[in-house]
Order: sequence, then structure tokens, then C-alpha cells
Amino acid sequence: MSTATNSPVLSTAGLHTAVHALDPQVAVFDCDGTLWSGDAGSGFMRWTIEHGLLSSAAIDQLDLRYKGYLAGQVSEADICGEMVQIYHGLRDSEMRAAAAEFFAQRIERNIFPEMRALVHSLQARGTEIWAVSSTCDWVIEEGVRRFDISPTRVLAARVAIANDRVTRTLIDVPTDEAKVASLARVGVTQPDAAFGNSIHDAAMLGIARRAFPVNPTAALLARAAAQSWPVFYPASVAPA
Repeated sequence: MSTATNSPVLSTAGLHTAVHALDPQVAVFDCDGTLWSGDAGSGFMRWTIEHGLLSSAAIDQLDLRYKGYLAGQVSEADICGEMVQIYHGLRDSEMRAAAAEFFAQRIERNIFPEMRALVHSLQARGTEIWAVSSTCDWVIEEGVRRFDISPTRVLAARVAIANDRVTRTLIDVPTDEAKVASLARVGVTQPDAAFGNSIHDAAMLGIARRAFPVNPTAALLARAAAQSWPVFYPASVAPA
């Protein structure tokens, strides 16, 4: 089976066979849209607004910047960083509790069982698994607990914490080429397998021994066709 852009489409069994055939020592996964459907980053932003974690001034500021992002006037890296910095002054422990409640309420039901099974099967054979995301670390660390991925193997949008307080100091915003840079800092320069769903994962997919676009956006699907990358659609999001 192929898509309209001639990228071969893998079945679940085909994906697992192709990945395990690599005998991967290291595999890296994007999260939103790859391990689960939906954008947990913007979802968490809206959830914290609904639950009163942000002041009205902070909400107005974030709303203005997010509209700028949707209009193409604010970069992906900038908005992802600002969506973590906006919580400055709040307690880290409060943010982690909020992320746990949010993920359980809004995202957990959207986990792709095929991807969770793949991650667990790789872990069983000793593969080193990394989660790499431009969504905030509070949400990603909470989410990947369902995949038994340690927080020490999470590279996500992150700010410095001082005395349990969130600061404005950005530590990392892994998106586009910055995903490759974040991995390099932890010694991962050529993973055996990489998985992502959007064009912002293309650089990370490009450094892998084999790339696996999952639930790809139109832009990534076009890149997959150009690079002869096979794609995979979990059953819940498979095109008709």
C-alpha cells in the first residue's frame, strides 16, 4: 500500500518487523502526534488557562503571541519556549501536579496502543529509548511514564527551576534542528531508529539509520516521499 505521494505504508506488523530487523541500540521518539494523537503542548496551555493557573495579563500576552504563531509571525521555537516561560513564578511541584491531571483527563485516552507496544518491545530487548519533544517537560515526563520511559531520557522544552519556582531561563526547546542538537548533547548523534509526525521532526529523522514517520502531516509526508521513508498510521488515525 502507498500514499498519494508514493510513500509505502507499513502495517503494524510491518512496522514492528522493520524496526526490530535493525536490532536497534538507540531509538528516539517525538511525542505529540507520534506516541499519542493531538497537541498536548497547546492543550496544556488551554487547560491551565481554564483552571486559573495564569493571571489575566499572562493570558492576554500568551494569546497575542499564539495568534502571531498561527499567523506565521512567531517561530515554532519561540512559541514553544514562551509556552514554558509564561509559568514563571509558579511552583514546579504545582506544574507537575497540573500536568498529571491534564494528561490523565485529556491525553491518556489518545495514546496509540501500537506505539506503546513497540516501545515496550524495544525496551524488552534492551534498546535505549529517548523521548524528544518541543512540548513542556512537565507534560512529556508525565505522558511517557505510560511507556516506562525515564525522565532522564526526556528532552523537552524546559526552563530552569530555582527553589521549586519556575524561572524565565530557557534550558532547551527541542524542535527542528534543535532536536538534533539536544540529542547530540546527550551523546546521541546517529540513532538506529527515529519516529516523528511533523516537519519539525524531519531533522531528527534525517540523522537516524532508518526513519519512520508516524501519522505524518502533509509536509512530512512530502518529505517522506522524497527520502523514500515508509510511513505508519496507527489505526485510530489511519486515513480512509
